[in-house]
Amino acid sequence: MPWSLEEGAYRKLSLQNDARIVFLIFDGLGDLPGPDGVTPLEAADAPVLDRLAAEGVCGQFDPVAPGITPGSGPGHLGLFGYNPLQFPVGRGVLAALGIDFPLEPADVAARFNYCTLDGEGRITDRRAGRISTQENQRLTALLHAKLGDAFGDVKVFVETVSEHRGLLVLRGDGLGAAVCDTDPQATGVPPIDACGEDAASQRTAELVRKIVARVRELLAGEPKANGILLRGFDRRPDIPSLGERFQLRPVCIAQYPMYRGLARLVGMDLPAAPAELDDLPGALKAVWDHHDFFFLHVKYTDKAGEDGDFARKVRVIEQVDRFIPKILDLGPDVLVVSADHSTPASLKAHSWHPVPTLLWAPATVRPDEVSSFGERACIKGGLGRQRLSNLLPIALAHAHKFQKFGA
Repeated sequence: MPWSLEEGAYRKLSLQNDARIVFLIFDGLGDLPGPDGVTPLEAADAPVLDRLAAEGVCGQFDPVAPGITPGSGPGHLGLFGYNPLQFPVGRGVLAALGIDFPLEPADVAARFNYCTLDGEGRITDRRAGRISTQENQRLTALLHAKLGDAFGDVKVFVETVSEHRGLLVLRGDGLGAAVCDTDPQATGVPPIDACGEDAASQRTAELVRKIVARVRELLAGEPKANGILLRGFDRRPDIPSLGERFQLRPVCIAQYPMYRGLARLVGMDLPAAPAELDDLPGALKAVWDHHDFFFLHVKYTDKAGEDGDFARKVRVIEQVDRFIPKILDLGPDVLVVSADHSTPASLKAHSWHPVPTLLWAPATVRPDEVSSFGERACIKGGLGRQRLSNLLPIALAHAHKFQKFGA
């Protein structure tokens, strides 16, 4: 794979300096035109983003490869400069790292959603009405008490992540991690029976089927959350850190556990999560003097897209635009605004569409003719269309964090 050649070159060329790079990531930002013919990003009153686009350079990036719909894990690995095809990671591992679960090397982890099932066992809501984290904690405490020692020599851990999201970890000998998702990512159909790709994973799948059946018994009387859907079975992979690869001193400012888990996986520092979206600039300021790469994550654009709420997605973009001046006041050398994937409100799901991206670097940028930040404008941008894993190296170059290659 060509990436292996680039990997060695980046490691040799990387250097440390005091330049600071901010990645402001709107989760699921990319979208499709709504009834009025514009996307949420194009409809938003976002004068600061438009100014940065006019002063910088824009483009569109494919999180994995053209035509591939990415999960959040691959999308973020692409943002951090990793080829997601070379560094696959399951969602369960990210959930575990995000909540500081002490994951052991042989553990098999999976993320789950509490869901709502009808009397015939069909899914009516994949997120159980987006139950609160407090309700999740109540349900998880019940499951933890009943499941922990119920499966012989395999220890079962059930943990709250946030809202409807939970973590299942299996610890025991002879377990495989090549297990299929039980979430069909559709309603009106039953969950998928867990299946394994090899003998060890078939053993895991058999255990998962028993756990799922027991969970349904325990939650049978619940009005919303009466089942679970499992995704992303995996063990913790060995991934080189951003410090090893690019000599960065990175930090993550994110509210949701999964994204904090992604950040931990690639060696970012993790200060306390901000309580509210508007707290992001203050959290950034608090760590500004000790790092040179800052990952700021905005989850709410993705949530609005998954809920099909076009207007709410517009409001989130406008809310962030209002506090971007506080980020600029800190004096970043490079500011990148992008996304991990597109989540069109009309589809209520991730999609394969490339993500709109702007790069603002006053001292080094070669501006294009784009004058506003939106999907159609970015198609015409000077960065063109390329893979998302190229974005961080481009930002590093603008921050003078690469030496010259060759004589």
